[in-house]
Amino acid sequence: MPPEDATHRHASGTPATAAVITAFRPGTELAEAARAAARQCVRVIVVDNTPAGESGADAVLGDMPGVTLLRDGANRGLAAALNRGVAEASGADALLLLDQDSTVPDGLVSRLWASLEQDERIAIAAPAPWDSDAQRFLDPRTRARAEVADLDVVITSGMLLRRSAADELGAFREDFFVDGVDQDYCLRARRAGWRIVQDRRVLLPHSLGDTQWHGIGFLRVRASHHPTWRLYWMARNGVVLIRENLRHRPRWAMTSIALLAYWAAAVAAFEPPRAARLSAIRAGVRDGMRGGLDARFAPEAKR
Repeated sequence: MPPEDATHRHASGTPATAAVITAFRPGTELAEAARAAARQCVRVIVVDNTPAGESGADAVLGDMPGVTLLRDGANRGLAAALNRGVAEASGADALLLLDQDSTVPDGLVSRLWASLEQDERIAIAAPAPWDSDAQRFLDPRTRARAEVADLDVVITSGMLLRRSAADELGAFREDFFVDGVDQDYCLRARRAGWRIVQDRRVLLPHSLGDTQWHGIGFLRVRASHHPTWRLYWMARNGVVLIRENLRHRPRWAMTSIALLAYWAAAVAAFEPPRAARLSAIRAGVRDGMRGGLDARFAPEAKR
């Protein structure tokens, strides 16, 4: 940690934290996220990937005090947006990374800082994603973990990233475009000797999009219903990460293989048009194994 006289502090007493919010065709929830972040951070940076000619974050935010808006009129992907926001936030002691629809509870930053300050080798402190409708953790394994648990990966939304770790680890992986960006970054941090912790006492309301449950009672399956083009990236990037981390994190890799199989089975059973969606998954697995990229699913073809 920097010495006290080199650390800027928020009015709340926490070291200086900048929020980086990524946006794409945002709705009014972006303004709520920005206002909530501004109450806890010294600066809020919104990086808008909305294409030129479309209504973007400027229409939602107006001239909101304390918010810097970066928009160049192109969708360069989640990782590129994060990289631009992190670069803009130079000087902050930590970075709070958020999605445009993130709910930012009061005290989130100070409570996550309490975890970071337990060990200077903790790169990331994260809250526990929470399903407000069902009143349960999105990951059912969370309940069985310690209150503050070391994990291999956490999601980007809500993570508090130590600046010195960000400087050491370098950029988020832009060739992934969207899916797996957070997992790759966390796994690189673990390989570099950093710790990642999740405090399950700190809840972050989080949505998984158009998720639907199918079945009865305990025999229920969760289907994501993501757009077909996105299934390709989920499969491709997931397989790339399994290949790259099988030796370093075998338990994580085997769990990921099982989850990938579960997810593909849910698509086959509950997500029409099944043929097109399973074809996208097969193409993603193929390119994940070979290191290729199918032009039909390239970002410029889908945005």
